[in-house]
Amino acid sequence: MRGVARAAKRKYSRFAGQLQPLAKVRATWFEKEGRELASISSIELLRAADRLYQDLEGILHGSYLAGTMLEFAQEHEDSDHMYRLLDSTVEALVAGVDRALAARFFEAWVLRLAGVFPAPGECPSCGGELAAKGAAVPASGEALTCGDCAGAGAQILSAEALAFLSRIGTSRLTRLARAARDDLGDRG
Repeated sequence: MRGVARAAKRKYSRFAGQLQPLAKVRATWFEKEGRELASISSIELLRAADRLYQDLEGILHGSYLAGTMLEFAQEHEDSDHMYRLLDSTVEALVAGVDRALAARFFEAWVLRLAGVFPAPGECPSCGGELAAKGAAVPASGEALTCGDCAGAGAQILSAEALAFLSRIGTSRLTRLARAARDDLGDRG
């Protein structure tokens, strides 16, 4: 949904400090038939994302998340799963989750929700289990297949990469981050 908040840039606007990129808000708006933009009447800030914007890397990650969402979420269509994915990813980033982990998690789920990236369980060509046969991305880049079906020029995935892709499908981002911290602590 796209909208406009009239007089939002004024010094004493009722929207002051509440319209921030990737902030979680409760908004009330009105739509007029035939108009492209809704008119926002009220905003209640539920969660700021200011911790994400404290450095250049955070700003770039926030912009990347927002841009990806704009590409994949269709205007005027319910995108509850996409919204929850973005909300939970921003929540985790604000809480201090590793940015690279959050970005990979977000990317994998956006592609899954869009129907582009299937769960990495079995080879779509032969039905073999990828964990047992090894996984590869064929030169065409169309799917994740087993090493036998991938053909020449395929990029072989490591067992760790395949395990990570499998964990993404079954774990929340905060749980993945906790497991990664625990793994680093065990190695250190």
